[in-house]
Parts: sequence; C-alpha cells; structure tokens
Amino acid sequence: NKTINIDENNQKIPIITISRKAGNNISFSSDGNIIYWSLGPNLYQQSIKEAASLNDSQITSTYISFKHKSDASHGIIALVGAKIITMEGDEVITNGVVIIENNHIKAVGKNNEVTIPDHAKIIDVAGKTIIPGIIDTHAHGAQGDNEIIPQQNWNTYATMAFGVTTIFNPNTKTSEIFAASEMQKAGHIVSPRIFSTGMSLYGAYEPGHTAIVNSLEDAKFHIERLNAVGAFAIKMHHHPRREQYQQIISAARELKTMVLSEGGALLQQDLGKIADGASSIEHSMALSKVYSDVKQFWSASETAYMPTLVVSFGGISGEHYWYDKTEVWKHPILSKFVPQDVLAPRSMRRFTAPLHHYNHFSIAKVVTEMYDLDVIIGAGGHGQREGLGVHWAMWMMAQGGMTPHEALKSATIRPAKHLGLDNNIGSIK
Repeated sequence: NKTINIDENNQKIPIITISRKAGNNISFSSDGNIIYWSLGPNLYQQSIKEAASLNDSQITSTYISFKHKSDASHGIIALVGAKIITMEGDEVITNGVVIIENNHIKAVGKNNEVTIPDHAKIIDVAGKTIIPGIIDTHAHGAQGDNEIIPQQNWNTYATMAFGVTTIFNPNTKTSEIFAASEMQKAGHIVSPRIFSTGMSLYGAYEPGHTAIVNSLEDAKFHIERLNAVGAFAIKMHHHPRREQYQQIISAARELKTMVLSEGGALLQQDLGKIADGASSIEHSMALSKVYSDVKQFWSASETAYMPTLVVSFGGISGEHYWYDKTEVWKHPILSKFVPQDVLAPRSMRRFTAPLHHYNHFSIAKVVTEMYDLDVIIGAGGHGQREGLGVHWAMWMMAQGGMTPHEALKSATIRPAKHLGLDNNIGSIK
C-alpha cells in the first residue's frame, strides 16, 4: 500500500477546487448536483457543474444568523466592607462598597461615601479583598472536543473558581471556540468570557493547519475567513520568511484586526515582527538579560509582551517550579474540580532542581524591566494548569521584581487595554 497525498497539486486522482471561499460543514443535495458549505453566518451553495469551472460568481449566499439575548444577572447587590483594588492608577479603597446593578458596576467608593439603595442585597465582605476579574491573556484549554461543547466542563469551573472571568485563546480549533463563546454569552454554559483568534495562521507544514501565505491577497483571505466567524485578532505562527509576516500584518491593518505573533525563542525574528507592527509577542524571549538597545526599540513600539512564564523558554519552565516547591495535587480548588487522573500524574510525579536551574527567574526580571518602560505586559497561564496557571504567572512576575500591584495589573487592566476591552472589563469603576 502506498499513501497518496491529496492536495491541489495532485495529478494522480481527479481533484478540483470547489470555491476560493473557505468554509465548513460540507454537504450535498439529495440528487448530488448541488454542494453546500457554511462560514460564520452565511450558507453557501453552488452547482457541481459551476464549481468545476471555478465560477465563483455563481455561488449563492444565504444569511442564516439569528439574534439571541445575552445572559445577564438582575437586581442590585452591595458588596460592603472589603479592601478594593480598583486598578484605576494605584487606588486602593479600604472599607469600601461596590454597587452592582444588572451586571454593571453603578458605584464604588468608601463605605461612608456611597449610598446603598434600600432594596439592594447586602453582602458583608469585611476582611476580604476585591479585585477585577482576572484576564488570562494566553489561555489554551478545552472548550470543546470533536466539535462538541460540553454542558458541564470541569476545566471552566476550575478556571472561574480561581477568579478568572475572561480568557483569550490564541490558537485553537475555530469551529469549537467561537461556538463556546456564543454559548457562554447566551448563558447555556458556565464559563469565563471567551475570546480567541481561532486556529492560528500556521506556516510550517501540518495537515489541516497550514495557512499558505505568499501574497497580500493570501493573507487577506485567511484573515477575512477568521473575521467571518468572530475573530478580532489572528495569530501568525512559524512562517519561515519575514515577507510573509509583513503580508499578514499589512492585511490585518487594512482589515482592522490585531496580529498576535508566536514567539519562537528567536530574538531577531521577534524584533522583526515588532518593527513590522505585530500587536504582541506571545511567549518569552529566551534571554536572561536584555540590553538597552532592545529595551529602547521595544518600548517605542505599541507591541505588547505576553511572556507565559509557565512555559518560559531557555531553561526549565516555571510550571515545574510550582510542582517542585508546592503540593499542587492537594490544592483545594483544583482537587475539587479537576479529576485526579488528570491532576495527580503531572503534579505528584515531578522532578526537583536547584533554584538557579529555574530559568523563569531571569525571564521574569527582564519582563519587569520591560513593564517599567511601559511595555504592556499580560499574564497568561497557557492552559498548563486550570485557573491556577495565571496566578503562577503573577507570582513569577513578583519573583522577577514586580510589586504585587503591578503583577495584578498585568492580569487585569493591562491586558484589557491590549485587547481593546478596557471600557468594559479590567478595572472596578
């Protein structure tokens, strides 16, 4: 038996390109003369005869979307007596009050300065600290499998139990993540808010994943198909030539789409992406020291830095430090939601190493230096450990020299501004 690769260049069996438009859910009419496919809110159809002639003008498009009310809480709640870290500058309110009405913050301030409505439900939170919901800015994770979105998902339960109320997944299965996002908005599943790039524009060869980009038009095609299903950002990933990155970034700028760039532990490549206008570098630079030229250059750009310290390059990743130094499998939140056959093997059977072998200390020090130069830093857990990973990311930033307040900003207001969501999330105001 011999394997035959099926692609557009195959000469051994008859293959035709049905359409230049991308799509999913391919099906045929009962007589086999019409082919159907969908992309986002549109259903496309074309006769097989016209398809064989590559006549895109004969494609019929039907808008099949519908509107659904977003799920939202109702009533008025007053949270009374807590310390409130608002993320509005360095503001910290002691003995504060937050008034929430119908899913919106209506008032925040000191206890003696905020009038609590008579019909509000009062929750005494004296001795507690309130921060904005945490934003995990680099959160891979299982929102679905085989295009099935589970009604009950222990992964999302654990994530929310750790206070993570928004996730951004840069590279996952397109047909699953945006479906889960819509279901969360409608209240059909319990989950943090979900944003994503969908599947990344992957440059290396991988069947079903590779996105061929050899021109500006190629780049526009890929970005438009992802925009159609709900992406306001795309991920560019391991293209071998700089001109390909430039084509993607140029197309994205024209289509008002963010470009998140996979960091490949190659400083020169990362600097080229920054020069060309990438919205962010995802993953860490594999360097224990960065000099003034790089700092000046990066800080003069608007490119954010998502170092994902749990998988920091250049040495032992930060995730393993926490397995080494803490008994993760005993964590009361993780052990409540995460099945032991998932949690225990990775956290119990762990290796140990001297502190100076853990590279994240050096990486985090550079991250702090970049933060001090006003580069937007975002905390990301990378999906390594449900909900807890983004807390590890904040703790490791503190190990690198950030103050606790700065580390909290990197998981709240800073990534909110990076994603253009700071009018709605990221601070308490």
